[in-house]
Amino acid sequence: MRSGNDDTLSGEETLLFASSKDEGVSRRMFLKAGLGGGLLIAVGGKWLPLSQALDEVESDYALIIDLNKCTGCGACEQACNQRNNLPEGKSYIHRLPKEDAEDCWCLPVQCQHCQDAPCEKVCPASATYHHPSGVVLVNEKMCVGCKYCAVACPYGARVYDEDTGVVNKCWLCLDWVLGGGQPACVQACVKGARIFGRRDDPQIAELLASGRSQVLHPEFGTKPSIVRYIFPGS
Repeated sequence: MRSGNDDTLSGEETLLFASSKDEGVSRRMFLKAGLGGGLLIAVGGKWLPLSQALDEVESDYALIIDLNKCTGCGACEQACNQRNNLPEGKSYIHRLPKEDAEDCWCLPVQCQHCQDAPCEKVCPASATYHHPSGVVLVNEKMCVGCKYCAVACPYGARVYDEDTGVVNKCWLCLDWVLGGGQPACVQACVKGARIFGRRDDPQIAELLASGRSQVLHPEFGTKPSIVRYIFPGS
């Protein structure tokens, strides 16, 4: 995993990053220097300060979990644990059984990569940050292990590692994804319940436009930007 703010760019580098087609940036962001020297981004035809713009744009990727296909086998969880070398009893994915459902199904919950991420707001060390793709990452070198993020996350997605002292979570296997691959959990799902890709991929775009995929607990107000669910009957 690429840790730290290695992805932090200077103003000049950011201009190059946003205009480079080779970087595969799907959001049409055009940057300019503001009168006060601050960085502004064009979003939806208007210029916004960088921090506000990042709150308004959607992520590059979507992970849609079809609960009509999920059997609760745990293959996604096992693959995630192996990929991240997690100790026994720790996992970035936790499965919640739905006992009152007519059919047997399971709700796998992980980091939702929220646009308005409460874990990022409460981190006193600024160890939690947004990658340009919209993925929420943790700078393991800066994390002080205070667990504020774990308390703030309404999805219970944070995991504390006693050996490293880091409070970590799903990072979407971003190194594989940026290389054109898929997260470990998606590769391991034999039922095809996990559908992953860029938002402009035909299959993903169709599911997003259909309205069948929904965010988990929208009432939390965190604006999940990557993970969505197709609930039974949808």
